[in-house]
Amino acid sequence: MTNPEIEAKYQAELKQADIDHHKPTAGAMIGHIVANMWYFDVKLHQALWFVKGPQALQLQGFYRELIAENRQQLDELGELLLDENQLPPATVAEYTQYTKMSEDARLKYVSAAELVAETAQDYTTANLFIDRAIILAQRENRPALAAFMTSLRGANNRRTRQLQALLGKTAWEGLVEEDDDEDDD
Repeated sequence: MTNPEIEAKYQAELKQADIDHHKPTAGAMIGHIVANMWYFDVKLHQALWFVKGPQALQLQGFYRELIAENRQQLDELGELLLDENQLPPATVAEYTQYTKMSEDARLKYVSAAELVAETAQDYTTANLFIDRAIILAQRENRPALAAFMTSLRGANNRRTRQLQALLGKTAWEGLVEEDDDEDDD
């Protein structure tokens, strides 16, 4: 492929991405989820590396599991998007543009309980996008996307419950899902 052909394909991709993000599609919403998962990998490493206190060794093992699971889900989701003729974000610039996951370097100084609470909240935030993606995939008659998103929601719910249990809480106790974006309904 020549450079002008590559540039034409890329410009068409940018134009379609702009259209898809103004009237969200399942693919566009899942692009946000991919970006969130990439940023979540960084946050999980931050927790792994900086957790301290009496439970640090146990929590480090748990965070290694979360990292491995997140990476596997990210890879599977990227491949599923390709199977569905969609383009997942694939550069740091795209991940940064599409993520809705917050990050803060100050988290390396907080207590183990605060790190665990932050991770539980991150799963809750991720679920906002997953729920939207499920609805959009169903509307667009994309059963494979809807099924994967439903499974991912279940996995996130399990991890949220486990994290909350470490804090002595029930699964969703004290967690708030704030959905500011109403333009996909």
